[in-house]
Amino acid sequence: MLKDNFNELQIFLVVARERSFTKAANILGVSQSALSHSIKGLEERLNIRLLTRTTRSVAPTELGTKIIACLEPKLTELEYELESLIQLNGTVSGNIRLSTGEHAARSLLWPKLKPFLRMYPDINIELVVDNGFVNIVDGRFDAGVRLGESVDKDMIAVRIGPDMRLVVVGAPSYFASHDIPQTPHDLQHHRCINMRLPSAGGLYHWEFEKEGKSLRVKVEGQLTFNLLSERIDAVLSGFGVACVPEDTVQEAVKSGELIQVLDDWCPTFSGYYLYYPSRKQHLPAFALLIDALRHHE
Repeated sequence: MLKDNFNELQIFLVVARERSFTKAANILGVSQSALSHSIKGLEERLNIRLLTRTTRSVAPTELGTKIIACLEPKLTELEYELESLIQLNGTVSGNIRLSTGEHAARSLLWPKLKPFLRMYPDINIELVVDNGFVNIVDGRFDAGVRLGESVDKDMIAVRIGPDMRLVVVGAPSYFASHDIPQTPHDLQHHRCINMRLPSAGGLYHWEFEKEGKSLRVKVEGQLTFNLLSERIDAVLSGFGVACVPEDTVQEAVKSGELIQVLDDWCPTFSGYYLYYPSRKQHLPAFALLIDALRHHE
């Protein structure tokens, strides 16, 4: 039965995963009508209703969900074994999908990926930049990149970056009319450039530490951004103070374009990690990527 329905079962998995005939058709490169015909034929041969269709959505039925749970791991394992056999000829290939935040993508991942991609031209990488906390399993990512403290305990985590700091900076033009803050509490009297957390929907509370004591400060100001580059531009333009990764403003601080404050309140913390599910099998291409990204002291 599997041989007779193999292609249709693969089509069913894509439609169920995307919950859309339109999206599935774009991925598979076929028409929506052809997909619908294939699913209908599969349902008739199995005598099972696999999908619930409405005018707005498509979702697997209870039996359809059970079939997905049974079938998907086996197809993934088959794909892994086939790819491993193909790569015995010495050519490494494959598709890798990564989720990462804006800062990690620009400062760490892309610089490391450029030589890797040139070395392995048959490995394709999709880099999805999202500052929210993405569920990499539901999003069908091979791996994600986040700060070590943000990685779930049930994930395998590989350190890919050095320790880092968030620092507070402001332009000389701003401090010409505002006192230099001496403690984080003084920030409540300053115009702070806020960052909105995409996942929680709230504003980021600036985090500090001194002599083993942690402090979180809720700040206010005229501007709020969800992107790092805009926050840095705003602080350079004199709109207030910002809390940003140290490496993004080091040159501006050295040149005098920005003034760094509250330095003794800004601790060093664990940097970025590549993380992925412990139960997931990965192609040889993924193992090569881990080695290329791994941080060496």
